Amino acid sequence: MGLFDKLKRGLAKTREVLAGGLRRALFLGRALDESLLADLERALLAGDVGPRTTTALIDEVRAAWKAKRLQRSEDVEPFLRERITERLRSGGNALVRAASGPTVILVCGVNGSGKTTSIGKLTKFLKRDGARVVLGAADTFRAAAVEQLTIWSERNGVEIVKQAQGADPAAVAFDAVTAGKARGADYVVIDTAGRLHTQTNLMQELEKIRRVVKKAVPDAPHETLLVIDATNGQNAIRQAEQFHKAVTVTGIFVTKLDGTAKGGALVAVRDTIGVPVKFVGTGEQIDDIEVFDPAAFAAALFD
Repeated sequence: MGLFDKLKRGLAKTREVLAGGLRRALFLGRALDESLLADLERALLAGDVGPRTTTALIDEVRAAWKAKRLQRSEDVEPFLRERITERLRSGGNALVRAASGPTVILVCGVNGSGKTTSIGKLTKFLKRDGARVVLGAADTFRAAAVEQLTIWSERNGVEIVKQAQGADPAAVAFDAVTAGKARGADYVVIDTAGRLHTQTNLMQELEKIRRVVKKAVPDAPHETLLVIDATNGQNAIRQAEQFHKAVTVTGIFVTKLDGTAKGGALVAVRDTIGVPVKFVGTGEQIDDIEVFDPAAFAAALFD
């Protein structure tokens, strides 16, 4: 099954809300006017696209209409699909690679977002191309997190650096990066404790991890991936803002797209923090990870 088919299946509930609302607003032959734009705005908001992004999209539709580039209601949907694709494509979705030495990837997110499982999938993805990966178990708050990451390391056949529960997460991250350098790793992927974006002390801990990692590799982390649970909808926007403020997120890994009606929020998250979506989890198996494809996502939203 290709990415489009996986996204189409996973976004079924989102599409039902968003595309269904759009088609009610844009039924064939309806005049393109301010009344239609108001209905279109309501449909986008209902699809969890978010106030900021909805306003921007409506403004773009209005400008195209006034410039006579859009003349019929049926012209609007392909226009929206194109605009959403361009928004999601901006910035590219390829992983940054270090100029030399290991590429350090810091992974963060709120509790229950699927962060550690996503690391397992990412590790398998990186190994597909023969990369050597070292995992850093810097979520020392939960013993179960270290155990879970250890299981993923064994399943993927990669090394893991860990310490006892309660150890300093920054020290574990430093050791992992140092070990990655010494062992000639291509990637060091560091797990961090799940935290609420409102927990100031834990957000400061993430900042500390970043500072300490830089002592081992000055330009690290090369990627800071924020794992976002698609079912959180608009709450994901606030989470993304706070994490980005604390640790300068460079990419988004979206999970649990399947079965949610809130997939449209992904467009809003991308718009709000200006960071590309890099990976999408498409199911529960270890191979259920894909590089994010903006065109396939937009097509699956509307198809």
